[in-house]
Amino acid sequence: MLDAGPKIESTNPPTPRLKARGSSQGGLRQYNERVVLQAIRQHGALPAAEIARQSQLTAQTVSVITKRLETDGLLLKGEPQRGKVGQPSVPLRLNPDGAYAIGIKVGRRSLDVVLLDFTAQVRKRWQLDYSYADPDVLVPEIAARLKDIGKKLGPEGRTRLQGIGIAAPLSMGGWQSLLGLPEPVARKWQQLDLAQAVGRLTDLPVTLLKDTAAACVAELVAGRGRTLPSFLYVFIDTFIGGGLVLHSHLHGGLNGNAGAVGSLPLWPVPATAGNAPVQLLSVASLLTLERRYAKTGLDISAVADTRALTDPWLPDTRAWLEESALAIAQAVQSAACLLDLEGVILDGSFSRELLAALLDSTQLALQRFNWEGVTAPALLAGDVGPDARALGAALLPLHANFAPDRDLFLKI
Repeated sequence: MLDAGPKIESTNPPTPRLKARGSSQGGLRQYNERVVLQAIRQHGALPAAEIARQSQLTAQTVSVITKRLETDGLLLKGEPQRGKVGQPSVPLRLNPDGAYAIGIKVGRRSLDVVLLDFTAQVRKRWQLDYSYADPDVLVPEIAARLKDIGKKLGPEGRTRLQGIGIAAPLSMGGWQSLLGLPEPVARKWQQLDLAQAVGRLTDLPVTLLKDTAAACVAELVAGRGRTLPSFLYVFIDTFIGGGLVLHSHLHGGLNGNAGAVGSLPLWPVPATAGNAPVQLLSVASLLTLERRYAKTGLDISAVADTRALTDPWLPDTRAWLEESALAIAQAVQSAACLLDLEGVILDGSFSRELLAALLDSTQLALQRFNWEGVTAPALLAGDVGPDARALGAALLPLHANFAPDRDLFLKI
């Protein structure tokens, strides 16, 4: 039987926008449509006979479904492929223009908006950088980008928009001292429901997910998560955070905090009475590396590119790598002892070269720990990269509306 795909928890399940069939068999019919689409999404262009084999549906059922999906503009026919005997087979592929979704990443230092097509390719990207996130700036900016998307797609394309996914930290007004966030701006975030604010700008369904959990969605759906059932996902940006996948299911937890590695305490701590252990995010975050650069008068934007591994940034980068790797290794061992994970996936909003260096440093740091009684999980590089949060956000409505798993979205 075809794998139904990963399960994803969300705080606000969107409304399905596939055409209703008006039949008592409509639910089953729609489910079979999604099974066919999932087979093609997983394996690429397929002839009808191979779709039937992958989905375990009859050839007649596949024929009826694919004709209907072609009519709906979700599938396209390829060139006939002639074999040794019999009639040539006609591969069917997803129509990139069959459906669209919008992903919005609201970060502590930048806003990203992406338009994703039905094949999960980015059609358009917008970015806004800032010193700190102010709702009075961000909400109008999002409104402007939604208008831009509407103009780009035109009347027909707008009817194929499935929804909006938002990836944002759970506590945008938190960690004021670390971020230099003004108190009035912090209060604005405490009073703002971001999903409702964006929902007032559109008639599309809006889904909000923790930013690092959204990045985990991208890795789960389009990266290593397709072959790794249980893993801890760690994403490093201004702060470090993560997501937890158990049995191909993004696990949010009671309050959406599962996988929130940034808040993990680090030991040892100073012996002074009353001192609390520092959190992982105060060590293994790009904000810490930026501050190292700033202290020595270097351009802090180098954290995002290959300059970080060249002089004059390299000495500060090496010191950060050593401290961050040891802190991340402590978090990895703690998670492995509790959850017996198959792997830990590490990614971030920086160059692939810096990611490779961090992986090497973390692997060495892991060897300094005592693993007696527990098996160390595999340490792996993420496949998706810096765009993971925005892409994951956009994937939420696409998979909610077209994946066969009825439990794709579960309320936290």
